[in-house]
This record gives sequence, C-alpha cells and structure tokens, in this order.
Amino acid sequence: MYSIIVVPPPTTEAERNAPQFHLAPGERLTFGRSAADNDLAIAHEGVSRAAGVITAQSAFWVLSNLSSSQTYVVENPEGAGEHIKVGPGRLDAPVPFEFSRIVLPAAGDLLPIEVWAPRHDYLRSPGSLDGATTAPAFSVDRTKRYFAVLAALCEPRLRGEPHAPIPTVDQVVDRLRPLWPSAGRTTVQWNIDYLAVKLRLKPGPDTADAGPRLNGKKESLVSLALRFDLVREDDLVILTAPPTRSGR
Repeated sequence: MYSIIVVPPPTTEAERNAPQFHLAPGERLTFGRSAADNDLAIAHEGVSRAAGVITAQSAFWVLSNLSSSQTYVVENPEGAGEHIKVGPGRLDAPVPFEFSRIVLPAAGDLLPIEVWAPRHDYLRSPGSLDGATTAPAFSVDRTKRYFAVLAALCEPRLRGEPHAPIPTVDQVVDRLRPLWPSAGRTTVQWNIDYLAVKLRLKPGPDTADAGPRLNGKKESLVSLALRFDLVREDDLVILTAPPTRSGR
C-alpha cells in the first residue's frame, strides 16, 4: 500500500500537469534542479542541483535537506501555522503532518512541494488490562457554554489565519450573542477564568496557592486548545447552534 503521495511544485506549465509520485514504505524520492540526478526535477535556478530526499515510512515520512545553505520549512496547511524547520544538511527529519507543504526558498521565490500521508495505522486489538482506567488529560464538555467561549476564541486561527489576533472579550460576546442572547462581558470573562482553571493553567479555588498571575490568559487557552486538538475545525459548528445546556 502506498503511504506517501508527493505533488510537484508548479514552476512551469508542464510541471503543473506533472504526475504525482506514490511512495510505498521504504521508498525514497530525490528532488533538485538536475534532471539527470533526481527523481523529481525542479527547473529553477534557485534550487540546488541535489536539494533533498523524501523517504516514506509506514505512516509518515522523513525529509533530508541536502542544501548546504538553505533552511526548508515544512508547513501543516491545516494546523493554524504549525510548521517545522529542517536546517541545511539535516538528514531524516521526521514529519508528523498528514498534509504537508515543503517550502523551498529559491532566489526570491518560495516553491511548494505538497506531501500527503493518507495512510493511518491503528491498534487492532487493544485487549483488556486489569486496573483503573487512565484519566483523560483534559476533560471538556462540548455542550457547555464554556466550550462555546473556547471555540469562539480559537475560531480565527482555525479558519486559516494562523497569526490572527485572539478575539477580545467584546468580540467573543458579539460572536456568541446570536446563540446566547444573555452573553455579556462578565459572563464571558467568567467562563475564560473557569477555562484557565479547568485546563490547569491556574490552580483551582480549593487550593491555598493562587499561583502566579496569568498574563495573556486568552492566548494561553487558545495555544493549549489548538496544540492538543481540544477544539477542531468541525467543532466550530457549535457557534451556529446554541449549546444544549446552560451555565458551565
């Protein structure tokens, strides 16, 4: 079964119609300016003759940067700005994204190579182990209003604006008012404070230590929620229909 699909960069009209490359686990694809030395030739004077190697693993892939001077960036187009850097000479850097875009800096241009990793491997038989179950790292109820507040905070970055500023409390109030008519600054701020405790950014009220002052509370909440997929793009549907329960 193929595990990696590579889509060449459209640097010329011919390359716009170039076939995709399908790699099975263990197979590799070399790319660079030299057509004689690479599987994928990129006809651009700013690309190294031998630029890099993509190697398919079981359900992911690794990238080797053969350039002596250029850093490559691998972006996650669905990850709200998530990316990794692969420095010059770095070999076999693992890429964890299902959809990826290698960005090659080339004499003033940025050339994208798309890499898809559609293969998903799952545990077939988890079995049954004795003992207590593992407690979830973060427990959120998607029917509660605090989750609607969290979704509204995350919405701009989930909509494809990875560097969008975090909405202000007033903007969250305006976003939620059609589905939560009684929403106001006080109730929204209360839910933000509650989320900071629930997601363990601040100690709870039952502890004697109030903890350090949390600056950038909304930014911290959004960063945590997006990093651990507590709010995903499909959760934004909650902003178009009222939560089924009131309160927290």
